[in-house]
Amino acid sequence: MGISFKQQYRIASYILFQKLRGRSRYPLVLMLEPLFQCNLACAGCGKIDYPDHILHKRLSLEECLAAVDECGAPVVSIPGGEPLIHKEMPKIVQGIVERKKFVYLCTNALLLKKKMQEYTPSPYLTFSVHLDGLSDRHDASVCREGVFDTAVDAIREARRRGFRVNINCTLFQGENPDEVADFFDFCTTLKVEGITVSPGYSYERAPRQDVFLQRRQSKNLFREIFRRRKDPGRNWPLNHSSLFLDFLAGNQNYQCTPWSNPTRNIFGWQRPCYLLAEGDYATSFTSLMEETDWSRYGTGHHPACDNCMAHCGYEGSAVEDAVTHPLKALKVHLYGPRTEGEMVPEPIKHYQNHEVTPIAINPGNRPETH
Repeated sequence: MGISFKQQYRIASYILFQKLRGRSRYPLVLMLEPLFQCNLACAGCGKIDYPDHILHKRLSLEECLAAVDECGAPVVSIPGGEPLIHKEMPKIVQGIVERKKFVYLCTNALLLKKKMQEYTPSPYLTFSVHLDGLSDRHDASVCREGVFDTAVDAIREARRRGFRVNINCTLFQGENPDEVADFFDFCTTLKVEGITVSPGYSYERAPRQDVFLQRRQSKNLFREIFRRRKDPGRNWPLNHSSLFLDFLAGNQNYQCTPWSNPTRNIFGWQRPCYLLAEGDYATSFTSLMEETDWSRYGTGHHPACDNCMAHCGYEGSAVEDAVTHPLKALKVHLYGPRTEGEMVPEPIKHYQNHEVTPIAINPGNRPETH
């Protein structure tokens, strides 16, 4: 696993505390999105489609730390946009670390070597670097040549300086399982602490819609990838729970738990999740949790959710299952996800006769898991 023992222990203790208090809905990871502006224009992301006055907005240091305190999740993921553009980011990260929260600072790494000296290595801080494959694949994904080499150089320097580094990877249409396996092999040689992987979510604003995987395609692809993981000498530090990986392989039939990864961005607390926005933002975390009609969302309940298998919706579901069925989780951890046999059936759709309000998809396809 790509999660440190200290982090696993802290998260397990937090979950046990929630269970003892009788809470069925609680946050695991706060998705803190302090800006949408980015220095790349990736094919699978439509975030820069926002008008300039939105791209220039920022959450302040005070707003960011208030969201961390209000939410209370043990892990904070800071996506974007490109967070390293934010002038107050070093102070934001310092404030989260001082609260002994595990913070994943997401970056495309174009600015990482330049900005690295503004941060201090800590067991609570991880640079989560976006890489979607080896050189040609990644540069095509981000629509700019040379980004892969820049990112790899920054990763090596960060590791040399003692920083924790995670690689976050999104898989799209046309992936070759052998090439993905080779990419994971390469990431392992970089001595990163974890690899986060997720099928791409089909953002409505994304400039290309032909790059996204359908749900069945995702499961078949991950089965092929996990078959290759069983080859001798391969020990990828995948930064996920064992049952989430089993879910990706089509062996678990989970429903989405979007409240486990609540999002605070420049508009407020986003309903219902990091990936899907319906233009309705709560003014407080309490309002988000208590006043959102969660039954409207998830595969089979909302058409925009049908092909989603992203960790920010389903990792929390897998963790909940692992707490309830620890022996099942241990078995998958020891033997890996099943890659043969029937897959679990897809959820039945419940909205066929329901008039669906047009949605606004929140761009920024950079899922983080912790």
